[in-house]
Amino acid sequence: MYTLIRVALPVICAGLIVLFFAALPNLKHCALPGLTAAERRFTRADTLPLLAITLIYAVFAFTGLGSRQSPQSFAPMADNNAVIALPEGALPSSIMLFSGVGSGNYEIEYSTDGVNYTHAASFEQGYNSVLKWNSVSIETELIPRYVRVSSIGGNAYLGEFTLLDGDGVPISVLSCTLPELCDESALTPASQTYMNSAYFDEIYHARTAWEHLNNVYPYEVSHPPLGKEIMSLGILIFGMTPFGWRFCGALFGVLMLPVMYLLLKRLFGGRAIPTVGTIIFAADFMHYAQTRIATIDTYALFFILLMYLFMYIFLTEKKRWALALSGLFFGIGAASKWTCIYAGAGLAVLWAAHWFNEFAPVIKARRRARSALKAAEAEESSAASELSHLEALEASALSLRAFFKNCLFCIVFFVLIPCLIYYLAYIPYGAAKGVSPFSREYLNIVLENQRFMFTYHSGVNSEHPYSSRWYQWVLNIRPILYYLEYFDNGSRSSISSFLNPALCWGGFLSLFILGYESVARRDKKAAFILIGYLAQLLPWVFITRITFEYHYFACSAFLVLSLCYVFSILRQNSRRWRALIFGYAALCAALFLLFYPALSGRPIDNTWGHALLGWLPTWPI
Repeated sequence: MYTLIRVALPVICAGLIVLFFAALPNLKHCALPGLTAAERRFTRADTLPLLAITLIYAVFAFTGLGSRQSPQSFAPMADNNAVIALPEGALPSSIMLFSGVGSGNYEIEYSTDGVNYTHAASFEQGYNSVLKWNSVSIETELIPRYVRVSSIGGNAYLGEFTLLDGDGVPISVLSCTLPELCDESALTPASQTYMNSAYFDEIYHARTAWEHLNNVYPYEVSHPPLGKEIMSLGILIFGMTPFGWRFCGALFGVLMLPVMYLLLKRLFGGRAIPTVGTIIFAADFMHYAQTRIATIDTYALFFILLMYLFMYIFLTEKKRWALALSGLFFGIGAASKWTCIYAGAGLAVLWAAHWFNEFAPVIKARRRARSALKAAEAEESSAASELSHLEALEASALSLRAFFKNCLFCIVFFVLIPCLIYYLAYIPYGAAKGVSPFSREYLNIVLENQRFMFTYHSGVNSEHPYSSRWYQWVLNIRPILYYLEYFDNGSRSSISSFLNPALCWGGFLSLFILGYESVARRDKKAAFILIGYLAQLLPWVFITRITFEYHYFACSAFLVLSLCYVFSILRQNSRRWRALIFGYAALCAALFLLFYPALSGRPIDNTWGHALLGWLPTWPI
């Protein structure tokens, strides 16, 4: 089984992808027809497949997302201490404490009389220890009546302090001078896991979401604030629990599926291709893993999909409301993460190409009219030629007028409104400092944060075992491992993030087809998808800071669109197109089910886990 999973399956998967592309007809004879308005319109018949895919994915997304119970009361420990009285004869064997936000050092001491204390243990709550259950070993065999926990410097919050006996059972306390430390001991787990504690960058983003809710100036200021503010809504509803701080990300991951379906419907029409494309997107490993961790990348991709959906509606139907919504979601996305600004650059290229195409026939008409006028002048008179020239001038004036009106429209919806959204997103920063959005101090906070973010990201060059570069992302060469825990029974729990190989490898091949169609046929649909993809990838080519596989997340959506473009070629040129594209979706779904334990944290046999994450020598076994 180990050999089959690790050696045979990668070869089989790659072989099936090659066979699929080998079934494509000669591209020289594969022009795609345009779609009618009826073919692009979402109908009642689309509801069933979309609803089924979304509900099935939602079950996977919310199952095992995180514990719904976690300490909710936090004691500020900055230069503070608590004395805990124990029942007579109680012998603590270890301590489990749930660290809140902030950092500091704890001194833990025992006493038999409440006056004289002896050192028993110490714990450092660093930035990477927050929102986690931490186990502390005890260094004395003294039987205490009192335990004192003192914070030495720092600004740490402590959520729970549980003393355990030799069997790992919480010891009931008689009293505690800081009741918040001993009021939820029933929630104490046997050990730290991803289900009850923060992992990877949750220690920054979930912490910041809590700080926004509690009027604390945030520790993590390396990204715009709106993504963490959205995250805080889940905490507001479900409490400061792993489920709470991950809820909004998982919800937005579910909501991405209807947006993807609508975008595919606009691009390709019908039901088969939107259904297959949405299945492939739902079965993507990174879409699943990334939306279940409390980081801001999920919100960025969600708004990128929306801004491209509405831009496409504008480009094909010339609806100004769609252009306005594209700009609105650009602003919301940019206030969540700067990667949305890359997407905005792609939108700008598409908008400029649209107006270039609008002007092209007018320019040709003016050239023809000018040539006709010169010919008429040579023959001394031609009223028809003069009229033709005047009509061309009038058409040119109308086009220029429409262009400048659209420019003003875009300045409002792609510049002014996004800037306002971005500026107002910093309200929690101002509230923590006690300043109004209309004050100079607030403006300085916003401007200083932009300077800090730019210098911070340009200077992140530390080493990391799972870092990777853009040219590794396109072929899934170096996935990132977010969480790994080994158990005594020979099993393991892991959460890794990388693309479904069928999407990554097949999508990469499909990009070459899009490139050919964009250049050779000047296919606008292919160019739309390719520009969206390149807008998300090319900036990373020039970024020298440390990067990871998850920075490819936004590109994954455009790989789905790219594959579906290939599916649309098959639809027009092959009788077996349904079997081929649903077979491809089945391959993606099968791989997702196979890798599910390595993506979700579900415990599996260690040998199986090694096999799944060992397809390539560079994968994080």
